[in-house]
Amino acid sequence: MVKRTLGKVSSECRRRLITHYGSEASGWLDAVPALLDQAAERWKLTLGAYHDAGHASVIATADTLDGRPLLLKAWADPTRFRNEVTALRLWAGGPTAGVVEAADDLAVAALEMIGGRPGGNERPVRELQTVAAALQGLHTFGRVRRRPRDLPLLATYLHQEVRPRVRRRLKAVDLGPWHDFVDMVLPELMALEEDDGRTTVLHTDLYRENVLFDWLGHPRLIDPLPMVGDVAFDWAFWTVYYDLGHGTDARLAAAARISRIPFPVLAPWCRALAVDGLLYYIDTGDPRAPRMAEALAWLSAPTPGSRS
Repeated sequence: MVKRTLGKVSSECRRRLITHYGSEASGWLDAVPALLDQAAERWKLTLGAYHDAGHASVIATADTLDGRPLLLKAWADPTRFRNEVTALRLWAGGPTAGVVEAADDLAVAALEMIGGRPGGNERPVRELQTVAAALQGLHTFGRVRRRPRDLPLLATYLHQEVRPRVRRRLKAVDLGPWHDFVDMVLPELMALEEDDGRTTVLHTDLYRENVLFDWLGHPRLIDPLPMVGDVAFDWAFWTVYYDLGHGTDARLAAAARISRIPFPVLAPWCRALAVDGLLYYIDTGDPRAPRMAEALAWLSAPTPGSRS
């Protein structure tokens, strides 16, 4: 093994993680090169280079002694590390990235490199259909395998985080022309109820960048923020956020068809997530706010059509 030290993380990576975690992440970022060195030495890996992506972790490429490419991922939050590794191990053999090694003391893991390169292979033509099938498979794994007891609960997240921040932002932001849409959906968000019969381990962070494709064009769902709860949340998140403002109608139709959750049940979850997202985007001055508002308007229409 050729020992190599990566050196400091990039200034852009530092900015992203401090934005995400606050200034307390600065000391951890200084320690990241040493953490990755320790992990590489422990697992007999050759370090490659930083893969400058993500907002909650630091990622680097590495190779095993026989040349197998891996990704080394270091988490600033040890709880987030434990939850992600726990979920990926639960889903082992399914449509996710495999955990090759994990070090609790370092909060670092070596993960399968999807498609042999950072970012995976090209997206297939039938992307929507294959991702929907993969998500259904992921939820099935979470049902049939013994579920860890220490993963966060969706019910707690909704009660302690989502609803309080929605109420707080409603007092702080100017909704302008979107006030009526938010007023209409707010009671749904506050009254959402989970169906125990649909409970499984959820991904909960189904942005398009968190779905990569392997050599065969099969989707792999990465970077989960796992929770235990109603699958309607994952399907709604995928519908709204996967490609915000594009293909919303097709994803909603696929979600209802494949999950077998009726549209009148799934749509309120979609609207609730859209309201939470819209308030966040307005509060932070994010330029995606108009796109989220358009998605919310479409989802709130009496009979959603083909526009998305």
